[in-house]
Amino acid sequence: MSLFKPILMSVLLCVSVSAHTDSSAPPTIAVIKKDSLTQSDGSASSFSGSVLVTQLFPAKNPSRVSGGLVTFPPGARSAWHTHPLGQTLVITAGTGWVQEWDGKKQEMKAGDIVTIPPGVKHWHGAAATTSVSHIAIQEAVDGNNVQWMEKVTDEQYGN
Repeated sequence: MSLFKPILMSVLLCVSVSAHTDSSAPPTIAVIKKDSLTQSDGSASSFSGSVLVTQLFPAKNPSRVSGGLVTFPPGARSAWHTHPLGQTLVITAGTGWVQEWDGKKQEMKAGDIVTIPPGVKHWHGAAATTSVSHIAIQEAVDGNNVQWMEKVTDEQYGN
């Protein structure tokens, strides 16, 4: 992840300008310390395999943008899903796959950027024998940034 450390730090700094509720107080810059980031296991209903999700920054009004670092061990993957305003993946380590519904599975490697248009049904995760990590950035509409669907079958994953 050393290649992307400057990118990650820039992303955290750029999106962490704190929103304020007191209209008389000017906004201030906030630095989110690495030790304060929360990690959790990916939901079994949304992922196959032991996926680790690190919340980098939540959407804070007036912003609708949130981001997380997601790490997939070999063979782990997301379920099919869509994003109302699309999603950008910054691949930080390893090799994985991304596929849209009725489309061809595509390889993604450290250093690649994946853009997923709004409403496109897709999945992403690790390749069968290698892990992958990515920063996922997406916007919310009415507080919702993803619509989860059915899990990717072993047959769909392996084709």
